[in-house]
Amino acid sequence: MATIETLPKRTTTEPTSGADIVVQALVNHGVDTVFAYPGGASIPLHQALTRFRDRLRVILPRHEQGAGFAAQGYARTTGKIGVCMATSGPGATNLVTTIADAKLDSIPMIAITGQVGTPVIGTDAFQETPIVEVCRSVTKHHYLVTDVEDIARIIREAFHLATTGRKGPVLIDLPKNIQMAKTVPDYDAPMDLPGYHVENRLAAAEQIVELAALIRRSRQPVIYTGGGLVASEASEELRELVRKTGIPVTTTLMGLGGFPGDDPLSLDMPGMHGSVYANYALDETDLLLAFGVRFDDRVTGKVAEFASRAKIVHVEIDPSEVNKIKEADLAIVSDLRYALAELNKIVEPPEDLTDWHRKIAEWKKADPLGYDRGFRGILPQHAIAELSRLTRDRDTIITTGVGQHQMWTAQHFKFRRPRRHVTSAGLGTMGFGLPSAVGAKAAHPDMLVVDIDGDGSILMNIQEMATCHCEKLPVKVMLLNNMHLGMVVQWEDRFHAANRAHTYLGPIDHPEAIGQGNGITPEQRYPDFVAIAKGFGWNGRRVCEKAELTEALEEMINTPGAFLLDVQVPYQEHVLPMIPSGMTVRELIRD
Repeated sequence: MATIETLPKRTTTEPTSGADIVVQALVNHGVDTVFAYPGGASIPLHQALTRFRDRLRVILPRHEQGAGFAAQGYARTTGKIGVCMATSGPGATNLVTTIADAKLDSIPMIAITGQVGTPVIGTDAFQETPIVEVCRSVTKHHYLVTDVEDIARIIREAFHLATTGRKGPVLIDLPKNIQMAKTVPDYDAPMDLPGYHVENRLAAAEQIVELAALIRRSRQPVIYTGGGLVASEASEELRELVRKTGIPVTTTLMGLGGFPGDDPLSLDMPGMHGSVYANYALDETDLLLAFGVRFDDRVTGKVAEFASRAKIVHVEIDPSEVNKIKEADLAIVSDLRYALAELNKIVEPPEDLTDWHRKIAEWKKADPLGYDRGFRGILPQHAIAELSRLTRDRDTIITTGVGQHQMWTAQHFKFRRPRRHVTSAGLGTMGFGLPSAVGAKAAHPDMLVVDIDGDGSILMNIQEMATCHCEKLPVKVMLLNNMHLGMVVQWEDRFHAANRAHTYLGPIDHPEAIGQGNGITPEQRYPDFVAIAKGFGWNGRRVCEKAELTEALEEMINTPGAFLLDVQVPYQEHVLPMIPSGMTVRELIRD
């Protein structure tokens, strides 16, 4: 995507409608795909989009939330801005969850909403909501446009805001009369952002020297990295640092793939459902190198006990995150890629990590991320591990919904490259998996895109199967179907005496509704996801027997069109290991 400085000038002396100015400005900024659902207040925008068919693809979702999550799938897998549009009122409010999701995960996104005309704003007009006020706390910035003269400048500012510093979503609310008004646009109008100063935040030379000295003196160092690694495109610099120093790496849910999951120095994911060895290493480390992370509560548990024996180095682009949760001994506000590149110029390995590597190897051997391989049915962990094996040599993007399947994917799918794992981490939004796969497939038509989903999560946005069929986006879904809200069931089992409180998703007259075992035959499963898939024009298959799983996965992967594989799994399985919320590694649950 072009930068503002390299944009070709787009000038005209003819009066142009606000809607056409919006779309031309998007094209000027290199946008090639928009996920947009029309309505009364956004008709002019959609009419304008039709005039740019040769330069801009418009994908029609079946729900505005689908549009927002598809835009995120596009953004998360490309590093470019995702763009979505909706109409006023309920159309705009249906985008709110996706905007909040993008804010928490620092995803660059522009959400454009239609609004009622300016003369009736504030009168409770038909389909009016004050969407700027609704979204004020979940956007990086927001605009209510009241003058057509401002549109070109505002679009320019929105791109600048969304992509600089800590990335995030920007909302632009466009009243219908402003979309229809005309002016001679100035696409190079100077930005007017008096409260926003993008500093070239780069680590100072003396900070890099100090960091290198800490590494040299350490005996049990650990690199703890996350979404900032991916956002700053610093994966190669991290790999070089590890090659030079031999420091093991644990990668958060947002950072998976930033360091190869199958590398001998990978500790896999830390935190509540992280590996035992990652959490042990974080507990015993003497130097914690926190790169592009925010010390999320799902990682730290009891904050006072987290990495309590370590000196902490925190490298982070957003100064508001530094010392917010955990006090750093060395705080470096900097672009991570720059900091790592400078560090690699002078870093020397610790004097001797032999004992540290041996200790970690013993932890890995004693407590691997495993499952019951002798189970006669299909366990979700096995299905994910098998998909990982089958796609090892194929560049594959994995999206997920939210719940147990999300955590098992993080544990058992080996991600080797950044931007291949797409998940809702900070907000944890069910229904994220399928529409984000739509966006990922639109951005990468030649890549295999698989949504690993749960039966509870996929139902929240299952209408996007129609989008896949009509837009010719052959997404694959591996559905891990246990007929329950699995993660809530796990907490019921662990902390609420297994009392089922509306977490069973089947018919209420079935014995399973009160937790009497797993005796549901395939014919009794509800709903019939294979029938639903076929109704949307997809291919589909159900698999119940372990012996059939590999062949069924190969059929899913190799079928040219969209395909849903309904994998029948038991609901009693728990995501382990587990550190209860607010606890420490000493309260870790293994079984």
